[in-house]
Amino acid sequence: MAPTPPLSNLQTRDLASVVHPYSPLHKLDQMGPLILESGNGVYVRDTHGNDYIEGMAGLWCTGLGFNNEEMIEAATAQMRALPYYHQFSGRGTEPAIELAEKLKEIAPVPISHVFYTSSGSEANDTQVKLAWYYNNALGRPKKKKIISRIKAYHGVTLMAASLTGLPYNHMDFDLPFDGILHTDCPHYYRFGKDGESEAEFVARLAQNLRDMIEREGGDTIAAMIAEPVMGAGGVIVPPKGYFEAIQPILDEHDILLISDEVINGFGRTGEWFGSQSHGMTPTTISVAKQMTSAYAPLGAVMIPEFMMDALKSQSEKIGTFGHGYTYGGHPLGCALGVKAIEIYQRMNICERVRSMTPLFERRLEALKDHPLVGEVRSSGLLGGVELVADKATKRAFDPKQGVGPQTAVHLQKHNLILRPIGDTIAICPPMIIEEDELNALFDRLELALDDTEHWVAKEGLRGA
Repeated sequence: MAPTPPLSNLQTRDLASVVHPYSPLHKLDQMGPLILESGNGVYVRDTHGNDYIEGMAGLWCTGLGFNNEEMIEAATAQMRALPYYHQFSGRGTEPAIELAEKLKEIAPVPISHVFYTSSGSEANDTQVKLAWYYNNALGRPKKKKIISRIKAYHGVTLMAASLTGLPYNHMDFDLPFDGILHTDCPHYYRFGKDGESEAEFVARLAQNLRDMIEREGGDTIAAMIAEPVMGAGGVIVPPKGYFEAIQPILDEHDILLISDEVINGFGRTGEWFGSQSHGMTPTTISVAKQMTSAYAPLGAVMIPEFMMDALKSQSEKIGTFGHGYTYGGHPLGCALGVKAIEIYQRMNICERVRSMTPLFERRLEALKDHPLVGEVRSSGLLGGVELVADKATKRAFDPKQGVGPQTAVHLQKHNLILRPIGDTIAICPPMIIEEDELNALFDRLELALDDTEHWVAKEGLRGA
C-alpha cells in the first residue's frame, strides 16, 4: 500500500481551523481534506492541479456548472448597484420582486406569495412555523403535528433535523422534537415484503399512513412534508402511484402537503419540479440549491392564497408577522435566482434533462451487472447506486466496514467526485453536462467500483 503523502500547508491550516460537516472528524488528520481552488463547467480543480468531474453538482445544487459568465456578470452588477438590503418592515428590492414573479410563473400549483430564507433548512423550518401559524389563525391550536418519513432529509436546523428521518441527524443532538411523526420510507427494494408487488407495497404504506393519522387524531396533524425523490436518504424514487395513494388520505383529514423541492426543483427530474414528475400536488413548496445554481445562498417558501390570507389576518390581530431572516431575500441571491431561471428557460432545461436521461439510465442499468451493485434508481439526472454484500439476498454490508466511503476514496483517485450515502453512491451532475462528459463520469465510476470490489475481496468483507 502506497504511503500517505504529507499534508500540504493549506490542508494543515484547514485542519487547524475548520470544522467539516458530514465528515469523519476523527479521521481527517490522517486523510487530509481535499482543497478545491477553481471550477470550469462540470469540472473542479484542486490545489495540486488535479481536475475532477464534479458528479454531485457540489451538493445537488450547481446546475449550471462552475463558471457561468452570465451568472458572474449578474452578481457583479447587483453587488455594484445594491450589495445588501432586507425585507423587514415592508422594505423590498426589485430582484426579490422579480424572482417571486418568476417562481409563481413556473410553480406546479397556484402560488400566491413567496417568503425568502437563506437555505433549504430555513425554508423547511419556516414551513412548520407557517403550518402552526395558519392553524392558530383558524382556531385549531391542537392541529400541530408534522408527518415526515423514515430516511427523509429536510435539513439540519433543529426543526428541519427533527423532520429528517436519518439516525446521524438525531444521535446525541437530543432530536427529534416531540410532535414529529415518521411514517414509512417508500423504498420498495429495501422495504417491500417477499412476494409483495409494488402496487401492494404502495397500498400497505397508504394504509399505514391512514392508521397513523387515525391513531394520532387527524385534528392534531397540521402537515406532511415529503421530497418527491428522497435525496440525502439515498436517492429513493417512489413507486408509481405512491403520492396518488397518500394524497386523498391527507385531504380527508385537512392535512397540508409540503413538497421539499430543495434537491428536486428547477429541472433536475426533467420537469420544473419533482412533484410534477411523481404525481404529487403540494400545498406549499420549499426551494433552494439550483434556484441560484448555488452561486449565492438563497431559499424560499412558496405559499397559496388561502395561507397568505391567514398570515394577513393574524398580522392584523397581533400587530405584525413576527418571522424573518437577515439574509432572506438578499438582493444578490435574488438577482442570481432571476438570472438562473432565465438561463434555464432559454436553454429549455427540462427538455435538456429529458434528452440526457436515456443515456444516464442506460449507463446506470449497465452497473446492475457489477458484483457489488444491488439496485440502481433514478429520476432525470438524479441517480443512486446501492452497494450490497450479497446480490441474491440484498444483504447490506455492515456500516462499520465503510464500503461506501472507501468507494469515494477510489472515485477520487479516478478524478471523480460523487457522494456516498451509507452504501449508496449518489449521482447528480450539473445539468449542463454533455454526453461525452456523462460517459466519462460512468467510465470512472466503473473503475472505482472495480477497485472497491478488489478491496472488499481482499479484506474479506462479504462474510457469510
